[in-house]
Amino acid sequence: MYARVTTVTGAPANVDAGIDNFRANVAPFVREAGRGSILLVDRSTGKAISITLWPDEAALAASEERANALRAQATDEMAAGAPTVERFEVAALDV
Repeated sequence: MYARVTTVTGAPANVDAGIDNFRANVAPFVREAGRGSILLVDRSTGKAISITLWPDEAALAASEERANALRAQATDEMAAGAPTVERFEVAALDV
């Protein structure tokens, strides 16, 4: 399994808009093509970390174009700076 981890920091007042965007756009996309998603937020700083899970490296790569578009939309809605994006192999998962 593979994960894409995206970190953005926007205006604290826009955190709810970011959560709504994630629920409406990112989560359904990942449910359809991936394995799952997690959104972590710090309401006091406006920082958000999105973790999306993919069954294999090919699925992660195939999702890049759509992920880029969703990320741009979320960054706009949150009035966020440039996001950081990292990709990892998931070595252990226990939920």
